[in-house]
Amino acid sequence: MLDVLRRIVQEVNGARNLNAALSTMVRRIRKAMRTDVCSFYLFDTEQQRLILMETIGLHAQAVGQVSMRLGEGLVGLVAQREEPLNLEDAPTHPQFRYFAETGEERFSSFLGVPIIHQRRMLGVLVVQQQDKRRFDEGDEAFLVTMAAQLAGVLAHALATGALNRPTRADGMATFTGVAASPGMVIGEALVIAPPADLDNVPDLIPTDTDYEIQRLKDAIYRVRDEIRAAGERLASRISAQELALFEVYQQMLSEAALGHEVEKRIREGQWAPGALADVVRRHVQYLERVDDDYLRERSADVRDLGRRVLAHLQEETPQTPDTFPERTVLVGDEISVATLGEVPRGKLAGLVSIRGSSTSHVAILARAMGIPTVLGMVDLPLPRLNGAPVILDGHRGRLFVRPDAELQSHYQNLIDEETALAQVLEHEQDLPSQTPDGHAMPLMVNTGLAVDAVASLKTRISGVGLYRTEVPFMITERFPGEQEQTRLYRDQLESFAPLPVVMRTLDIGGDKDLPYFPIDEANPFLGWRGIRVTLDHPEVLMVQLRAMLRASLGLGNLQILLPMVTNVDEVDDTLKLIERAQAELAEEGVTVARPKIGVMLEVPATLYQLEPLAARVDFFSVGSNDLTQYLLAVDRNNPRVAGLYDACHPAVLVALARLADEAAALGVPISVCGELAGDPAGALLLMGMGFDALSMNAPSLPRVRAAIRRVSQTSAQSLVSEILSLATPREVRQHLEKRLGEWQLAHLLPPKD
Repeated sequence: MLDVLRRIVQEVNGARNLNAALSTMVRRIRKAMRTDVCSFYLFDTEQQRLILMETIGLHAQAVGQVSMRLGEGLVGLVAQREEPLNLEDAPTHPQFRYFAETGEERFSSFLGVPIIHQRRMLGVLVVQQQDKRRFDEGDEAFLVTMAAQLAGVLAHALATGALNRPTRADGMATFTGVAASPGMVIGEALVIAPPADLDNVPDLIPTDTDYEIQRLKDAIYRVRDEIRAAGERLASRISAQELALFEVYQQMLSEAALGHEVEKRIREGQWAPGALADVVRRHVQYLERVDDDYLRERSADVRDLGRRVLAHLQEETPQTPDTFPERTVLVGDEISVATLGEVPRGKLAGLVSIRGSSTSHVAILARAMGIPTVLGMVDLPLPRLNGAPVILDGHRGRLFVRPDAELQSHYQNLIDEETALAQVLEHEQDLPSQTPDGHAMPLMVNTGLAVDAVASLKTRISGVGLYRTEVPFMITERFPGEQEQTRLYRDQLESFAPLPVVMRTLDIGGDKDLPYFPIDEANPFLGWRGIRVTLDHPEVLMVQLRAMLRASLGLGNLQILLPMVTNVDEVDDTLKLIERAQAELAEEGVTVARPKIGVMLEVPATLYQLEPLAARVDFFSVGSNDLTQYLLAVDRNNPRVAGLYDACHPAVLVALARLADEAAALGVPISVCGELAGDPAGALLLMGMGFDALSMNAPSLPRVRAAIRRVSQTSAQSLVSEILSLATPREVRQHLEKRLGEWQLAHLLPPKD
């Protein structure tokens, strides 16, 4: 039976579309089980009805016409109970309902199984027999297994609009991907094609090797000019450090990198286009196999550059559209950093791509430019999207193609509300972050690649609560040297002086890796990451510590934060290295006082070691994202369990409240840097718990400040008491929404569906 099941699954997966797959499925199942009928009923969530979508054995004209409510008839009973139903004489069952259109009065035996995907009812699979027979255990197991196999395919098809419901004739489809940059836009899709096809280059032997090398160099020079021009067009919209991403492209094109390898292949007997295609494909295949998000994203950069150079070798200039819609939503298989610079300023409203993730270079730039972006939409029918009206929701990672008037109106209202709210909140961003009863709640900002519009931010924040030093490491081809790091850190420290800047030591591993220092592990989040890596490589940590200390000379606003600490020994070892770095610099004539040192509380073990840690460091900083992940044993990047990740889980909130209380008793300042701090409701909870400061990404500052200025510290403390008595994350969120509604702050919460 396993071989039969495997063959059916292969045929279903090989069908040209989902409707053909369903037809194949019911026919093959009927044959395999030797039954008279096999039918599939789809559960339409909008109508809350089960619709006959495909059958072999019942009347064909019933497809799309027969439907029933949950609990109605035997099929409705299977869906309602979400469990199989196996009957020898179906018409005698009290729930049996006869549908004349189907002609099913001839059939006695009935076996129905639900199709469920991640707790969501999708439909019912049914087989029927004219003879009275109770299907045996093997039959039932086979159909249950078949339903489980179909569940993923069906859920995917429903999400992408590939399954055409008989009841929907408006052509609207919904696609889901990875939310990479927040915001919403109603616009027009503009599909961009790659400039050249690397997979269709013939192998030819060059007649003139020197000529082939020269035209390769000419093509590379032209692409370098294009990349430089694209960067210049974006220069006014992004920071100098973000412009460094364009320098990464330039470095990859240099003779010492891509060009050198291709030239070597030409000298071995391949013409320039073939040599280029071979080298690029080999690099891309290697990078795509690497089990690391950042390295996989580099494959997109290599592929884009290869296509651009190939286009020039084939004497074709990469085509840029002559006209762009006023609100262009750029859609493509893969969107590169350089492509962003090719769209006129003011017309680029959104980005959507089949490939990519929130760690890609294009995602980094999109967030810096404030452009709603959704990546990883694996099932986009690109040829059918060009020119289509679309709604892009960067908050939830959704793209609506050909939306109806009602949905457009709904989103236009949400967009108008966001715009109006941003304008209202902007007027109070230079006012103190202080509650109506006089409690000051310092707000700090998380930074990384960019200085984050320092000139406007300095008057609005109390400092930098987290500077992610790993980001500059990610955009280079090697570990940056001490002088390079000193310049980067000095820029940050000077830009925010005299405000404190908390610099986290290199935090790689888990979901962050370096292209030149890969960490390949089966379970990276429980493996070699954070302080574990840098203590094992003191030569790397010492360079960073020396650079930090040297950069702080004369400023005095540096604070150092240690990530992924699990035990006290790690802190002691790091403190010794900091003392050694101070001593080495003193020998060179650079005398720097020891900065404040802090520990990130993100590993649950540290919750039980606060007293010995407090004796060694000056402050605590809670990494709420990782602490939540570890407390709940949930990898939030795993779509199967991501729904379980919730910073409002009662266990997480109880742990945070205890942390705040114990830190206060020990006299150690404690802050939170994580998504919970950037959520207005979460910020009020953290303030009520007694945390000393909140650090968040810059876009979250206006809403959090507005919430704090409108809710007293006393009310926030009462809210905490109410919340800590609740048992489920849903109860917590409902209560938060209720309270914020009573305080007339519901508009500060993210827009709902």
